[in-house]
Amino acid sequence: MDPEVPVLTIDDLGILREVTVTDEGVEVVVTPTYSGCPAMGTIKEDVVRALAQAGFPAVRVRLTLTPAWTTDWISDAGKQALERFGIAPPSGESRAGGGRVALTLTVKCPHCQSLDTRELSHFGSTACKALYECRACGEPFDYLKPF
Repeated sequence: MDPEVPVLTIDDLGILREVTVTDEGVEVVVTPTYSGCPAMGTIKEDVVRALAQAGFPAVRVRLTLTPAWTTDWISDAGKQALERFGIAPPSGESRAGGGRVALTLTVKCPHCQSLDTRELSHFGSTACKALYECRACGEPFDYLKPF
């Protein structure tokens, strides 16, 4: 699970890039959501622990920054889990999507589904989120920004 958003697996988040099993052990390749992600140490430890418990004592977790992670890699199940958790999933394609200019007209409230929302702060609980408020139900919520 992602330590910052515990309803997402690292696979649903899209940071799990490759798993290779050989006679020597298991190699797992992970792409952080951004190069300074503070959760990568915890994720690495969790992967090693989970695979050791599954009978794979020799585990190597390799971090790669290329290609850079994009919110386009979040699975549909992951986006649904974010919404159930109270975080609005990214809408549209990221800026990595072929040079198109991303335009967000509104962000849907994950609590009541209203489109009557407003951004309170471009930075939320983490750098990859913005803080929004729903004018319909009055609830604040994080929005996972597309990038």
